[in-house]
Amino acid sequence: MELAGAIDSQGIGEDAGQISGMEEPLEIPVLNDLTMVLGSIAQSRATGVVVDFSEPSTVYDNVKQGCLVAPTLSIGSVLLQQADIQASFHYSNVEIVESRPNPSDLPSQDAIQIANNISDLGQIYNKEDMDTSNPARGQVLGEDGVRVHSMVLPGLVSSTSINFSGPGENLIYGLEKFL
Repeated sequence: MELAGAIDSQGIGEDAGQISGMEEPLEIPVLNDLTMVLGSIAQSRATGVVVDFSEPSTVYDNVKQGCLVAPTLSIGSVLLQQADIQASFHYSNVEIVESRPNPSDLPSQDAIQIANNISDLGQIYNKEDMDTSNPARGQVLGEDGVRVHSMVLPGLVSSTSINFSGPGENLIYGLEKFL
């Protein structure tokens, strides 16, 4: 195994090798941002193992940031989910919009997985419009305000888009699947 990243709340910026008592520095700085370290590792390594020595109460939150479940085994879906997790830390409003040619299993597994991935990351979305009594506003998944809108029309290509917004800007990621 080869060390690829180090996260701690102390020793930030110091070399992980020197902190651990190694003779040679590893040229791996200690950071305090799990998401940034995981993103960096994902860019440079094909596979990896995370060993978490943090307090047991924080391990579950760390796993949710570092693991990705792709029920459809779609490369596009995995990339979409990774991008959405990163974007979710920067926007206070999010809505998932999907289209399907038939009404089976709505919301789709893609929409549910995306909503689960960005849920419980410490963000409450759509605070200005948390009213769930209006069905035109979409189905709220979880308690953090992530809404899913499902459109079903024969002949549609299956697609999922995630719409983030903040003051003065919108960010939209999308994926179409040709079945």
